[in-house]
Amino acid sequence: MDFLLLSMVKIVAVLAYIYGLMWVLGHTKRWVKFLGVALAYGIIQIALSTEILTAFDRGLLFQASAITMVSLGLNLIYGFNGQFSLGQWGFYGIGAYTSADIAWRWVNGDASGFLAVLFGVVLVGFVIIGVGAFLQKVRGVPVISAFTLYLLGTVLAGAIAVGLAHLLSPLFAGGLGVTGAPGPLAQGLPLQLLFFVSVILAGAFSAEVSFLFGLPVLTLGSDYFGIATLGFTIVVNTLMVNSDTILPFPEMKGGRGMVGVPQMNEFAWLWVFVFMLLVIIVMRNLIHSSTGRTIMAVREDEIAAKAMGIDIAQTKLLAFIFGSLFAGIGGAVYAHSTGTSFLSPGTFTFLVGFNPLIIIVFGGLGSMTGTIAASFGWIFFLEGMLRVLLGQLGTEAPTWRFVLYPITLLLLMLIRPQGLLGLVEWGFLKAKIHPLRRSAAADAAADSAKLS
Repeated sequence: MDFLLLSMVKIVAVLAYIYGLMWVLGHTKRWVKFLGVALAYGIIQIALSTEILTAFDRGLLFQASAITMVSLGLNLIYGFNGQFSLGQWGFYGIGAYTSADIAWRWVNGDASGFLAVLFGVVLVGFVIIGVGAFLQKVRGVPVISAFTLYLLGTVLAGAIAVGLAHLLSPLFAGGLGVTGAPGPLAQGLPLQLLFFVSVILAGAFSAEVSFLFGLPVLTLGSDYFGIATLGFTIVVNTLMVNSDTILPFPEMKGGRGMVGVPQMNEFAWLWVFVFMLLVIIVMRNLIHSSTGRTIMAVREDEIAAKAMGIDIAQTKLLAFIFGSLFAGIGGAVYAHSTGTSFLSPGTFTFLVGFNPLIIIVFGGLGSMTGTIAASFGWIFFLEGMLRVLLGQLGTEAPTWRFVLYPITLLLLMLIRPQGLLGLVEWGFLKAKIHPLRRSAAADAAADSAKLS
């Protein structure tokens, strides 16, 4: 009973924390925003440092923050753009393994992973821009032909990136040291900066993969697109399981799981908080921009949106890329904040990949606040409290929660189909209401009416 009451208090406190953070972000005075964000970061950091939040609570908090980024990306794709996707967990895994491998190689005296991804992301970006500019001049190119051009350019860019990485990596050998004896670049502040850059690169890599995958697949209908993305997640997980045989990454150890993944340690909450806040701000500003209105217009009625001059294919692809970017960042943050230095392919199976979909339906499709609140509630209530309580009934009892999930979801869809929060937004996430400006003639008419 004590554990149950304490868990409920934690859930309420977490939701109050989220509400307070959104409130200070939405404040009109800039100094209140900065002070509020610093206070929000400091409260959790002090609680972690003084062990008010236990190691178990720490794991739940970091897991909830990562799943928030993934779920926000899926809500952008499905809730705001109307594209049913089951591939979000695949991009989550890509981000996690990409960042983990960069950092693992770095601390073991090998800069080739970092350089290969860095050069690869940059060169592929140039390929996408260059081929896109070429296709704009040549009208009527079929989607498959365009995809072939992008793919050939990507393969060439990847080969160049790997070659440059092997050529330049010896230059970093002196600063990186060797396994067990890290150099100055593999510890302290330089290592923390590597974490930051590797998370950004992992997100960008996931976004570029989503571009190549989404270009031909988004031409399918919504249902077929969902099946294709589910297949993508299964393929990614299969590659993870066979990463030490099919792929040239023996350090990932395939199905046994990757060990020795460098952790952020005392700076973990700083990076988790920064990236979660960054994803929230970027998505909020995107949604409330003209591009965001275009994304939602496609969801409401594709025919009407096309009649208004909106490029349906490009809009769908843009939403898919941003959603995958957020998932990749969330996966990279998760890889370095687990506290166990272990990454298993079992974490990224397609069955677990339904979690973000359940979360956005619980919170409310098209609601950022609902997604954030449901993400933290999902982890702290279902994975934290419920799993522990069921565990006291027997070793197999925790698996019962996989039966309770669909039952709870079914009841929610019957009782409140719009989700727990519907379209409610808190503080910073609310759309700004701008007063209508009257013309000079209207002001003059109003003044004359008052005088008369």
